[in-house]
Amino acid sequence: MPDPVIAAVGASPIGRTDLPGRDLFSVALGEAFDGLPDPADIVEAVYVGNQSESYEHQIMHGTLLAEWAGLRHVPAERVEGCAAAGALALRHAVKDVRNGEHDAVLACGVEKMTAGGTGGATDALSAAFDRAIEQRSGVTAPSQYALLAQRYLHEADATERDLAEIAVKNHDNATRNPRAQFPKAVDVETVLESDPVAPPLKLFDCAPVGDGAAAVLVTTPELAGEFDRPTVTVAGTGASANNIAVAERNMTEIAGAEVAAETAYEEAGVDAAAVDVAEVHDAFTVCEALLSEAVGFAPEGTGYQSYLPPEERADGWTDVELSTSGGLKARGHPIGATGLLQAIEAYEQLTGAAGDRAVEGADTAFLLNEGGVADAVTVAHVLTTEVSP
Repeated sequence: MPDPVIAAVGASPIGRTDLPGRDLFSVALGEAFDGLPDPADIVEAVYVGNQSESYEHQIMHGTLLAEWAGLRHVPAERVEGCAAAGALALRHAVKDVRNGEHDAVLACGVEKMTAGGTGGATDALSAAFDRAIEQRSGVTAPSQYALLAQRYLHEADATERDLAEIAVKNHDNATRNPRAQFPKAVDVETVLESDPVAPPLKLFDCAPVGDGAAAVLVTTPELAGEFDRPTVTVAGTGASANNIAVAERNMTEIAGAEVAAETAYEEAGVDAAAVDVAEVHDAFTVCEALLSEAVGFAPEGTGYQSYLPPEERADGWTDVELSTSGGLKARGHPIGATGLLQAIEAYEQLTGAAGDRAVEGADTAFLLNEGGVADAVTVAHVLTTEVSP
């Protein structure tokens, strides 16, 4: 059976907004289905990525957003994997279509993070840590990733300036992305002099809190052929769950990401060198460095060079362009929608809709979305312009 394709995408603005989650979803859905038949005439199932019910005191997001899309009596589920929720929704949609269960599935994600303020967001994100080992000690997401960053800087030939350069690169990319929460360039001194959050991580090393929604229509090539839209093929998908507590693993070996990436590459019949453009989960600048190594783009200890032009990186690096959207760092990170926002960037890159941030000649994209700290849950996808037989 031919691989599923992405035939339509849409997103709400990202950032602080007065709109509730369901209305953010309506904005994303409206963009995705502009010029298409009504969702009720196409969509046969819905998966919703949503990190936490605590922001709006709302569960049943599958039913809620199916209703909001005008759908009745279809399978509709919320999926949760902390920040990997959006990619899990996409993966479920892909598998449903690939297996012939449905011809068209809506993968969507939504988060209204600002509803609970800074304290509410901190508490909701901390629920992704091991309750017995970590939560009760008062650790937060920045402090957890600071442990990874400290260890990485100890083991690699990298400095805090190198991490700052990753932020600078991603903010520069965001200036060319109309979807970005922070489309504003920064220089390395601004990053280095920003307020400390959890040393060595500073404010500009960290992705922002924000609201947002995204919608992606996954369907068969045959059904997509009825729409006047370009498509991209989802050629491979992979997922892995590692242990939840940071204390139980090697902090600079993101093993779950390796497994998820290798599974997706194998399904797609490609390797890391074939990838032209990639969105990796840079919730903190050190993540882009670690994940570049884990998924095969960079030799061990050189992932921090992701900010350099390909020709200036160490031997063994691929020519991949990373986080062209601005990444979580500057495009924004509304948790449940993030994995789908990554897919939207890949779709736009591969269909010629990325404007002046486009990577010339790109025909293969890679997505890596993680939840919890590092690879507690990791989901990978390979997208391509090639049409499967």
